[in-house]
Amino acid sequence: MVGSRSWIGGLFNRSSNKRNERFLDYPLTPIQEQRLQKLQERLQTPFDETHPNHQEALKALWHIAFPNVALKGLISEQWKEMGWQGPNPSTDFRGCGFISLENLLFFGRTYPASFRRLLFKQDGKRATWEYPFAVAGINVSFMLIQMLDLYSAKPKNLPGFNFLKLLGEDENAFDVLYCIAFEMMDAQWLAMHASYMEFNEVLQATRTQLQRELSLDDVHRIQDLPAYNLLYQ
Repeated sequence: MVGSRSWIGGLFNRSSNKRNERFLDYPLTPIQEQRLQKLQERLQTPFDETHPNHQEALKALWHIAFPNVALKGLISEQWKEMGWQGPNPSTDFRGCGFISLENLLFFGRTYPASFRRLLFKQDGKRATWEYPFAVAGINVSFMLIQMLDLYSAKPKNLPGFNFLKLLGEDENAFDVLYCIAFEMMDAQWLAMHASYMEFNEVLQATRTQLQRELSLDDVHRIQDLPAYNLLYQ
């Protein structure tokens, strides 16, 4: 069902991350600086299939997704049921690192109804060739990191600048934004009547919509984003 490993991040490796001169220099509050540094440290953590904590996190994700199904092993054909590209999920994390697994775990634990609805494609008229849930989640993580310019010392675009305001209000802002973005992506998928080969177009449309929402003047908390209402607990 799923394609080659170049599928992960393929769209955004080709996209430029445009910067606005207006955001080259601006002060951060101490709490913004602290939380941004912590988030950037998370970005630098690769997934390590030999690390016990990473192994346990992967097992925890399985149990959230399939609580009544015993996992046969960290390498198993069962993983394809969640939308990994092969029997070993660790190979898919190379595109984004451990934070993408943390994002999926946060989604499943914080908004379990939304998580399961997307995992099992429960809403709308679905395509014959659907997007693979887990790998799509990694792409959403990668898209957010690029869109918010998080690899820079400080974001140098309007969405990233405004995201820091949200981060100052909520230390989980990135993880919640991930859940919102995943829901937005699925809504775009349905609206565009997309199939597997259109996934990059759907993700680009999601990015454009999210950039627009993050540029609104009246967004001061993550809950102020219009798309926040897509989430179900």
